[in-house]
Amino acid sequence: MNMLFNRCILLSAVFIIFIFCILSFILYSNSVLNSLYVDDEYVVSESGFVWPTPNYFQITSHFGYRNSPFTGKTSYHSGIDIGAPQGAKVLSSFSGTVVFIGFSGANGYTIRISNGIFEATYSHLSPNFIVYLNQFVSAGELIAVIGPKNVYGVPNNPYKDSNGNPTNGATTGPHLHFSIKKGR
Repeated sequence: MNMLFNRCILLSAVFIIFIFCILSFILYSNSVLNSLYVDDEYVVSESGFVWPTPNYFQITSHFGYRNSPFTGKTSYHSGIDIGAPQGAKVLSSFSGTVVFIGFSGANGYTIRISNGIFEATYSHLSPNFIVYLNQFVSAGELIAVIGPKNVYGVPNNPYKDSNGNPTNGATTGPHLHFSIKKGR
């Protein structure tokens, strides 16, 4: 009887700790999310970077090794993919200078911004660029919109969809491929 009572006490304690952990996580998550919002226009992380896609937060493909959506084989993904529809706003994650604008192979239409310490890459954008080469942009500034899946008129574009139509780099649909690298 004592053994059964001790097990019940132990299980009750474990359950209470589990509930406490869940509640702590929920409260922590809400406080972190609340502390991230600067205003209605963009979100800033504790490290000072602006989230590049206002109102779109779902990461549809993570950084690192993954199964390629094209071949099904393991391949290295050099950034994150953020699900967002064509035309959704893309903001600069930090203040810096536009160092590249153009079609960049698998990245499709791309903008790169550098501040001398970090370089951010924004890919699969609309070919109607909002910023220009060597322009200084501020953190949170609108720099582009998400581009279409299919793009036409890109010389020697090797990327095609299943119907043979040229795509905005290696993409299965509109999204933002995003990365920040140090030391560029």
